[in-house]
Amino acid sequence: MNNNLTNGFWDRLQKPIMALAPMDDVTDAAFRRTIAKYGKPDVMFTEFVSSDGLCSIGKEKLMEKLIFDKSERPVVVQFFGKNPDNFFKCGELAKELGFDGIDINMGCPDKNVCKSGAGAALINSPDIAKEVVQAVRDGSGLPISIKTRIGYDKITLEDWLGHLLEAKPAAITIHLRTKKEMSKVPARWQEVHRAVNITKGSGTLLIGNGDIMSLAKAGEIAAETGVDGVMLGRAIFGNPWLFNREVEPASITTAERLRVMIEHAYLYEKIFAGKKGFGSMKKHFKAYITGYPGAKELRMKLETMDDAAATEKAVKQFFIGSIV
Repeated sequence: MNNNLTNGFWDRLQKPIMALAPMDDVTDAAFRRTIAKYGKPDVMFTEFVSSDGLCSIGKEKLMEKLIFDKSERPVVVQFFGKNPDNFFKCGELAKELGFDGIDINMGCPDKNVCKSGAGAALINSPDIAKEVVQAVRDGSGLPISIKTRIGYDKITLEDWLGHLLEAKPAAITIHLRTKKEMSKVPARWQEVHRAVNITKGSGTLLIGNGDIMSLAKAGEIAAETGVDGVMLGRAIFGNPWLFNREVEPASITTAERLRVMIEHAYLYEKIFAGKKGFGSMKKHFKAYITGYPGAKELRMKLETMDDAAATEKAVKQFFIGSIV
């Protein structure tokens, strides 16, 4: 058993840490690389990946989620599951691939994920949760972080965070809703003060998550609450400039937004050629294309596109001379 704990890159990050949330079928390699170019956060996470799936036959499809570029560093791979043996193997894989850290998903509220005992279900199985942390640490030697919630069907901060702190992770990101609440209520940022007090002096960083839609608001709430950082998720849709402190959101022109959307589409095609279809790219179009006359019509047109070249042609026809 490896008890030589290290926080690795986490100790080198300037506070408050601004992190990009892992979002399934959204924060893939193409989008992360685009974000790294236009507004890099302090730390990035991959989409979540099944530890069981990576240890089974046919794992090749999942390996596309583990593609990353050095421009994204520090980049953390996120695994979900509940089998410590498989987490050990995934730890070895993450080290082999060169990731900077490993995050364990203990917060996903998806019904099927929880039914398998993974994600937020681990809140009800703290002993297994701690075994999983130790297994992935033993397998990788990398800094371990955890993304979780304030409780399962009720708030259990003291008890749950107490268990997690026993495992000595480098960082805990806490989504400020219970599993039962999903995203149906506003994030309970008033609870973060309790979480800060519980983690104080533990050596584990605390990152808050939920409903924060701008870098400015993230900075304000970090100053008000004392959290070590803030994780932003939905705010990144159509906005790879989100973490860029030198860019005012209102200053980004329609032409620039569409130019970057096309660049993103070509990058997606390059990275995932032969691995997955163009459909996942299309979900970004609605976010990029909004807020100006004709946006709805253009979005509807792009829904019929099957590649980046066709996307570029359609955009240029719609905005003749505005995209260069």
